Amino acid sequence: MDCHATTPLDPRVIEAMMPAFQSDFGNAWSRHHVYGWRANAAVDIARQQLAHLIGCTPAEIVFTSGATESNNLALKGSLAAYSDRGNHIVTVGTEHKSVLDVCKSLERRGTQVTYLPVARDGRVDLNQLADALTDQTVVCSVMVANNEIGTLQPILEIGQLCRQRGILFHSDAVQGVGKIPLDVNQAQVDLLSVSAHKLYGPKGVGALFVRKKPRVRLEGLIEGGGQERGLRSGTLNVPGIVGLGKAAELCEAGMTGEALRIGGLRDRLWMQISTTLPGVTQNGSLDHRLPGNLNVSFSFIDAEALMLALRGVAVSSSSACTSASVEGSYVLKACGVSEHLARGSIRFGLGRFNTAEEVDQVAAEVIDKVQHLRQTNRLFQEASR
Repeated sequence: MDCHATTPLDPRVIEAMMPAFQSDFGNAWSRHHVYGWRANAAVDIARQQLAHLIGCTPAEIVFTSGATESNNLALKGSLAAYSDRGNHIVTVGTEHKSVLDVCKSLERRGTQVTYLPVARDGRVDLNQLADALTDQTVVCSVMVANNEIGTLQPILEIGQLCRQRGILFHSDAVQGVGKIPLDVNQAQVDLLSVSAHKLYGPKGVGALFVRKKPRVRLEGLIEGGGQERGLRSGTLNVPGIVGLGKAAELCEAGMTGEALRIGGLRDRLWMQISTTLPGVTQNGSLDHRLPGNLNVSFSFIDAEALMLALRGVAVSSSSACTSASVEGSYVLKACGVSEHLARGSIRFGLGRFNTAEEVDQVAAEVIDKVQHLRQTNRLFQEASR
């Protein structure tokens, strides 16, 4: 139940990838023999599949090694390409580290960055965002869905604000793509990051949507053979790209039904926990939320101790990219959650292959372990008197 960190490979994705490991093993950049042609054709199909999912043209898809690279390319590449326009980025304090750390790196080189706060539900205030945009702003970067609390940002409104001001709009859409409807033209997104392993595809492959009309200019970060329109040189990961394409196709075909089923499982888990245990709080927006996300704060509980007690259950206390930290989640703190509750918060990420039986089992184990840990907690005992 940690599908926000990564998802298992769908067996249908594995099946689609196998020819790229065997008969279609060629370099997609080899244009003089059948092996290269087959590999190139497989990449073209995957480009079409992903483009169809997010509502763009295949020519607007640039394949990368994953969303971290895509975010780096989007932010660093746009700042370099539009250096004559300005030197300012607007983003949100609850973004993924692959956006925040890029912004901090750019700050050290002289870029001006505005980090917007969020409300208790994790949503950004549109008026504050509009006020933060200046004549020097090159790009505004706001994620579709938060990786810890599942909150969906108002990207349609943000896209409209940016388009009106002639400012590039980048969105880290890793958690949202394939789980909720997303159309880059409707949202007026100019740059959008995708990662295969968040939507039941393989690790080590992702993509960046780069708008062609109106054309977005980027300066590539990796120079070499000129692959991917010169924006991302290097031999293409054909098996991974094929897997990403197939995963995108499957997500598009089953999105509506899957969202309803997974959302029902999430609500089932929350209902069992919240009606049995006192002192539990759900974090993030209740109205604007990913179907499979449930982030819960348990008072008088240390999340690390609870996760150790939940043997055989995969959950997280924060983003997988920051889970080595012993401090409470920076996302929860930005939402106004106290240090005490932030350190006692667990993220459940339900996905395609979870079942109702698993939900019931996990709920029972969570309830049992929380009750046991609280019984040994002196502060809880004193508060209960």
